[in-house]
Amino acid sequence: MKVLIVLNSAWNLLNFRSGLIKALIEKGHEVVLAAPQDEHVPALKALGASFVNLPMRAHGINPFADLKLLWNMVCLLKAIKPTVLLAYTAKPNIYGGLAGQIMSIPVINNVAGLGSVFIKGGWVASVLTKLYRLALARSFCVFFQNPDDRLQFTEKGLVKIEKTNLVPGSGIDLNQFQVAPLPCLRESHLPFEEREFVFLLVSRLLRDKGVIEYVEAARYLKPLYPRAKFALLGSRDLGNPNAVSDKLFNNWQSEGIVSYWGTSSDVRIELALVDCVVLPSYREGTPRSLLEAAAMGRPLIATDVPGCREVVHAGLNGLLCDPRDYKSLATQMENVLKMTPEKLYKFTQVSRELVQEQFDENLVIEAYLRVLQKITRKSNKVAEFD
Repeated sequence: MKVLIVLNSAWNLLNFRSGLIKALIEKGHEVVLAAPQDEHVPALKALGASFVNLPMRAHGINPFADLKLLWNMVCLLKAIKPTVLLAYTAKPNIYGGLAGQIMSIPVINNVAGLGSVFIKGGWVASVLTKLYRLALARSFCVFFQNPDDRLQFTEKGLVKIEKTNLVPGSGIDLNQFQVAPLPCLRESHLPFEEREFVFLLVSRLLRDKGVIEYVEAARYLKPLYPRAKFALLGSRDLGNPNAVSDKLFNNWQSEGIVSYWGTSSDVRIELALVDCVVLPSYREGTPRSLLEAAAMGRPLIATDVPGCREVVHAGLNGLLCDPRDYKSLATQMENVLKMTPEKLYKFTQVSRELVQEQFDENLVIEAYLRVLQKITRKSNKVAEFD
């Protein structure tokens, strides 16, 4: 097969789809990647795939730019002639799906969460709903990352239930992400209020990721627990309409309650330095940041929303808080701070076990390979009939 994979950034391809790309190549498939070109392209080519620059704006709706993207998608399919198109993120899902219909090429979509537009509602959500309905109408398979998103799409009539399937996010390479000791346990002989304890939120600095609630919770807890530390790790993504403003970000920096660690080329380094990973997001597909933290044996705190509650099992490997409520978040962070070393250690064990059993990257790869086999069998039957 010639497999074309389209995504809205090369960084995303490298960080979240490398395992699938390598597995497809090992199976003898030719893999072509298409995304806006950036500094990660050489690493993608090193995997054995070819790369095509496909400019696109990841955010917002612009009729002229989006029609141009659709045209470029059709031209790309016409030039490459792939056996199948694998689409991820909103615009590749929509315009790749439409292009696949125009060119009669089977499409496998992956809906990784509904995004901030669906959370807010309004006319943009209405337009996207109509576009998704058109784009997914003839998809061969649509993968969802949690049952809530699948239910919402099927109940709205955006896709037929028999065309859908569930995968555990992008999956985690368990050989790459290994358990690391919790730093706070080195001071387990001290009372909890005297132990150094580091919280970390790994996310783009967007409002719908709960970044503001996290800072408010840190502001509340810091006077009570002077040795507690609160950090942020992730891109500021200033092109996103939900990005935290410069003014607010600079105020946080001046206040000094939360440390900004920038971005990371290897998040394992930062995860090994912290005791608990927090994600107060308003909604997720299956959050990669929580999966990576769980694989390294970190206790977790997240909001009780679709996507997050699939990874955080309350009372077993973490705690859940109410969305958009910094007081609820602060309460759960304080509860983790007060946990005994034995309880924290148990959380680390359950986090790792959960990822091993439910979120192994191989589960995602096998799901894709099964669908590709179905496409092959269907193509062979058509060829025999012809």
